[in-house]
Amino acid sequence: MAVTKILARHAPVKALIQYALNGDKTNEQVLTAALNCSTAFAARRMQQTKARYHQEDGVQCYHIIQSFQPGEVTPELALEIAQEFAKEHLRGYEVVIGTHVDRHHVHSHIVFNSVNAETGKKYHSSPQSYYQQIRAVSDRLCREHGLSVIMEGGEKSGKSYVEWLRESKGQPTFRSMLEADLKESIEDANDLGHFFMIMEHKGYEIYHGNRLGFRLRGQERFMYPGRRNPQFTEAGIQAAIAGNLAEIDAGRRPAVVYRPPYRPARRRTKYKGLVGLYYHYVYLLGLVQRRQYPPKMSAHTKQEVMKFERYKEQFAFLREHEITTAQELEAFLNQTEQALSRLEQERKEINTDKKKRLPLYQALADAEALAPAKKLYESGVTGLEEEYRQYLRAVEVLERCGASRGEVSALKAEDYRRLAEVNLEIKRQRKVLAMGRDIRNGHEGVRREVEMVEDTQRLRITLQDHTIG
Repeated sequence: MAVTKILARHAPVKALIQYALNGDKTNEQVLTAALNCSTAFAARRMQQTKARYHQEDGVQCYHIIQSFQPGEVTPELALEIAQEFAKEHLRGYEVVIGTHVDRHHVHSHIVFNSVNAETGKKYHSSPQSYYQQIRAVSDRLCREHGLSVIMEGGEKSGKSYVEWLRESKGQPTFRSMLEADLKESIEDANDLGHFFMIMEHKGYEIYHGNRLGFRLRGQERFMYPGRRNPQFTEAGIQAAIAGNLAEIDAGRRPAVVYRPPYRPARRRTKYKGLVGLYYHYVYLLGLVQRRQYPPKMSAHTKQEVMKFERYKEQFAFLREHEITTAQELEAFLNQTEQALSRLEQERKEINTDKKKRLPLYQALADAEALAPAKKLYESGVTGLEEEYRQYLRAVEVLERCGASRGEVSALKAEDYRRLAEVNLEIKRQRKVLAMGRDIRNGHEGVRREVEMVEDTQRLRITLQDHTIG
């Protein structure tokens, strides 16, 4: 995988060129190259180009660094890729290339003049030029040479060329197998806790954070399928388990509400010349109406609208819980805090019990996940000795506990179910408590605003009566 970055340099180019061509880093300058100039006189040639086109101010040169993963590429191949990149992306520019091997990863330094020797125009660097040109060309060259690339979108993480190729041919990958296991577990699960238990029995470790992460035992990194598919977020999994999986798959009922990206308004076409003259005449005849725009909302109006929405939610909350006085609100908050405290204590007890039984649960998951490996080992397949020993240790733990596998599985499912239910209830109670506290802290402000509105109305009525009199 080639990681690229570009840096603009205002200092003289000579020092940077010397660094790129350093013999201690480039195997005595064997791993060096130049384009549209020579390595010996590159700095002088670049300065002459600037003087010829009167472009001696501003950025003097640009510095592109192209780094590869350790052990992924040979120095000679890295230099070849850098040369191909320069020939394709930097036509007309004077370029010096040095591939450095002094670190644990091979990387190339591409230094080029900011002024094009053929056109006299300066190079313009922007995020668009980086992603659409530098990154695009570098990734394509890596693919052509069988190296890994960085895939855009989704998780924005490295995807190897082998994985990309297998996906393009419809062959299974770790991600596709994970999604298949997720769908199968969702269909078999009775609730969220049962789903987690099924995924563990399939051999996955689960990360409970802002996003659900899954990885097979032995993998280094977690995969987060919810980033690509909202169905595999916690909310999407709950909706699917509730019986909406078919509708979500068909696209009739999304797991989360999709909000279209912001698109700026298109400018109205302005007619000029004869077309504008005729268009104005048609407008004067009344055949074309002036475009009507909604009134622009001021900052004060926006604040009032947001305040109205907040007050509307608070009103619905008070009516739902039949709260009419400040004393009733305080009593309700005390009850909610006590209920939340009990729930947190219950969760702590469940986690404590689960931690005590964790070796037993782990043994149950290992026994089910490694059963296929045990069959393959007994049939004579080599290379599965460690998996077979781990399977035997898990079976031994289960036999010592004095309970059948079915009883252990039922106990584990109950623990996961209780834990999932308590977590959901804690989240709900915390939202209720936050809403109640907002009402308690802000109801005096609402009272003052009501009094101000009433005073304004009374003053308006008084002025009207005085005018009529």
